[in-house]
Amino acid sequence: MTFARSRLACAWCWLALTLFLAPTMLLAQTVTGVGFHHITINDPVNGGTMPGWVFYPTTHVPGETTIGPYHVAATIDAPAIPGAKPLVVISHGSGGSNLGHRELATYLASHGFMVATLEHPKDNFHDVSGLGYAPVLVGRPIQVKATITTLLNDPHWKPLIDANRIGVAGFSAGGYTSLMIIGAVPQFRRFIGYCNRYPNDQGVCHDAKRLADEAQSHGQTLEQMMDGVEKQLTHWGNTADPRVKAAFAMAPLGLIFDEAGLAKIDRPVFLYYGQNDHVLIPKENAEYIRPLMKTLVDVKMVPLADHWVFLDPCSPELAKDSKDICSDPPGVDRVKVHQQIEADALTFFRKTLDVQNP
Repeated sequence: MTFARSRLACAWCWLALTLFLAPTMLLAQTVTGVGFHHITINDPVNGGTMPGWVFYPTTHVPGETTIGPYHVAATIDAPAIPGAKPLVVISHGSGGSNLGHRELATYLASHGFMVATLEHPKDNFHDVSGLGYAPVLVGRPIQVKATITTLLNDPHWKPLIDANRIGVAGFSAGGYTSLMIIGAVPQFRRFIGYCNRYPNDQGVCHDAKRLADEAQSHGQTLEQMMDGVEKQLTHWGNTADPRVKAAFAMAPLGLIFDEAGLAKIDRPVFLYYGQNDHVLIPKENAEYIRPLMKTLVDVKMVPLADHWVFLDPCSPELAKDSKDICSDPPGVDRVKVHQQIEADALTFFRKTLDVQNP
């Protein structure tokens, strides 16, 4: 066979192979619809249950569902695409909601992930009575662990989850939660030192006087009270979870970790924060913990952004009632910011959970 005829034959081989693989390649690159289902999770910290959602890929035509002030790009109880998929659990911030990061959830689900959210008891939009106490400061990562366990023990969800490919994402207190799940150990006395330096910081220290008065009413100093919270770090079991392989932390509460506590993180971390965060000041939180994490994969700062940029863009209904958390400084486009966050989260979890990138 001449060289020219050999090249022609090879070209036909590649054409045939391409036609054979085309359906598979197309399927791998397709962005699917998203289904979601309400779940109830047993709370090992407070007793009772926690509400949550599971998001998953479906062949159902993409749709939208309205739940209260949230417009969710998913269809309730649409049939799931069979097969084990990586799981990401999302932890909301203090006073948040299990639908506050629905866009990240639906984006990951549309790209082949299972995603679960939960509502942390006593630290959500209708009940923040646990702020400053062990059931929240220690209980949050335990509740994320319980969410994972609930799904892996459920005969419906278990076949859809690859138990060896689990990650977490979190915002603010949820970012703190995510770091604890992969090994970080907090020092709660650090709250006191911070509030002594920033007594007018209402984002972190608004409960400091109330807690100090409560400690005094029990014959304690605030330091002793915080030490008591710290003694409960193993009360509900280890706050770290070896099943979780990576953490995507957005504007995390970082000031209560010291160098030794952060050195215990042994899994990959992606750190995101806003340049002008007035709730969790970067130099005391994100920028402080950045050089102390040995497993930091990447870090991104959103120029000009404040704390709330990491919440999903608000619907008109939500924006009307919650102007503060729905507004951004001039020069910040929350929609575009979230497009980048979602793309970065997808790339990060595909890499760290060893998911084939189509």
